[in-house]
Amino acid sequence: MEHNSRLEAASLTPGTVRPGGRTAKVRAAVLEATQEVLVEGGFHGLNLDRVAARAGVGKTTVYRRWGSAAALVADLLRDMAEQSVPAADTGSLEGDLLANAHLVRQTLTDPRMGPVFQAVIAAAACDEECATALNGFYATRIREWVPCVERAAGRGEVPAGTDAGEVVRAVSAPLYYRFAVSREPLGETDAVRAAGAAVAAAKAGSFTGN
Repeated sequence: MEHNSRLEAASLTPGTVRPGGRTAKVRAAVLEATQEVLVEGGFHGLNLDRVAARAGVGKTTVYRRWGSAAALVADLLRDMAEQSVPAADTGSLEGDLLANAHLVRQTLTDPRMGPVFQAVIAAAACDEECATALNGFYATRIREWVPCVERAAGRGEVPAGTDAGEVVRAVSAPLYYRFAVSREPLGETDAVRAAGAAVAAAKAGSFTGN
């Protein structure tokens, strides 16, 4: 990686464009380093100098383009949302939501991504910019999975007028509770239970707003 602080679009707000060429390589290296530092020391250990050294880029580059630890986290979340696995289309609501639950559980229990999410959630609790970025990440993921519920409504699996976003949230909510609040083990049984409960509630009309 070149040690060069003069990047194309270096003054742009992080994530406002998808950079190409050398700029893309630098961004990828910096975000990879950001993940590594978050895993090692959490948000409070996220130092721009340390990230620059780990990424193999000049400190000036990191300070000019990101400027703060919160901006690094925000850009990391945008990148994670862009790179996330597409929503499933199994042909049934139960299959789709089960796939969603498995994906959430696998992410949260991953040796690398689990600590990253722990650090990001902690950062969002004390930094407004991180909180906004985390909200944007989950809003993007929910939008990706909403068509699963809309297709189910079209097949007659759930009542017309079902709030698709709320159904998707109902799948991940108990998994994140165990992960971030109660800090209990998160197994496959928990994923199956979360998906099943969301499906049953949706079919019963619990998300129609009536």
